[in-house]
Amino acid sequence: MDLKILNPEIQQFINNNLDKNIAQLALQKNPFPEIEWITILNQIEAKTKSKDKLPHWFTAKNIIYPSKISVEQTSSEKTASYKSELVSGESLIDLTGGFGVDDFYFAKKIKEVTHCEINPELSQIVQHNFEQLNVKNIDCQSGDSLEILAKSNSKYDWIYIDPSRRNDTKGKVFMLKDCLPNVPEHLDFLFNSSDKILIKTAPLLDISAGLSELKNVKSIHIVALENEVKELLWELHRDYFGKTNLKTVNIVKKNRETFEFVLDENSIIPEYGLPEKYLYEPNSAIMKSGGFDEVSAFYKLKKLHKHSHLYTNSAIISFSGRIFEIENTISYHKNEMKNFLQGKQANITTRNFPETVESIRKKWKIKEGGHHYCFFTTDENDNKIVLICKKITS
Repeated sequence: MDLKILNPEIQQFINNNLDKNIAQLALQKNPFPEIEWITILNQIEAKTKSKDKLPHWFTAKNIIYPSKISVEQTSSEKTASYKSELVSGESLIDLTGGFGVDDFYFAKKIKEVTHCEINPELSQIVQHNFEQLNVKNIDCQSGDSLEILAKSNSKYDWIYIDPSRRNDTKGKVFMLKDCLPNVPEHLDFLFNSSDKILIKTAPLLDISAGLSELKNVKSIHIVALENEVKELLWELHRDYFGKTNLKTVNIVKKNRETFEFVLDENSIIPEYGLPEKYLYEPNSAIMKSGGFDEVSAFYKLKKLHKHSHLYTNSAIISFSGRIFEIENTISYHKNEMKNFLQGKQANITTRNFPETVESIRKKWKIKEGGHHYCFFTTDENDNKIVLICKKITS
């Protein structure tokens, strides 16, 4: 960690060049020969990426940033804030501390937080930044977190862990055993130090695969930000042996769309029906959950088809996702397409349909955009249909 980067003139230069083209800046002569040019460029690029994602860090003075990849991989403040609502108590140890965004929010709920980071330089940077952010209840320790935990005589209220996928697993099915640390392998060891474990994984992890590798899973949280799934959170309680609760959360501006259900082997039988007045499209968190029949039962909506994952009714209701008014339902045939859509402008979505959006646009010369939303899908009678809609809520 080179503290010369905190020189007021260098900091001013960094702030003056945010959002600038880094490749073009790299061709310029370094105006500060006392520090490497690449170091300054990295600060510009990393701080630019933190503007919307990490507003507390972006607006604070004398913050030092790690590599841009570390900033890209860290939790956003919005998802970190959500995670902090899941924990409570006196102590928490984070075994994969990283840039420390999650711990910043854990420290608002937990009296003592331990931040473990194997990279000594990153650990120093995080400790420095916590001082600038006036956070006093986080202890930064550098080294192998499992060794730190083994040497500690403490019993923690929570263990938090965000395992990273090993580089040699590219192209393989994403499994927790392929990550560092290997959580399934060390689970009994971890439960010796805490009764409660919170694990963050990438959305790529299949929920059934995660459940097959873990035990004592009380809850799974699927967290989306502006309808993009960002992370899965696994709550493990040592003495819990019941069914797993699954909660979906879509953080949209200042609001949250939530939906939850219990994972149960007894399947729910949904009601099916042809398109009525309104169409409901679940948000991305619900889509990741696989709780499509549960959505139908909870909201009392009819499913268009077993595999379409679109819903309908005749009276508008509050819903975790997008709502559309169906203006027309047409068969996917040449004459209907020519009359209603060929050469027009529309937003296209496909659900349980044999053609891609790109092929549909090319085939029928449909321009992108406009006020109409067209869903190419399959109804309960296995007919290929197109629902021409206008959006009511996003």
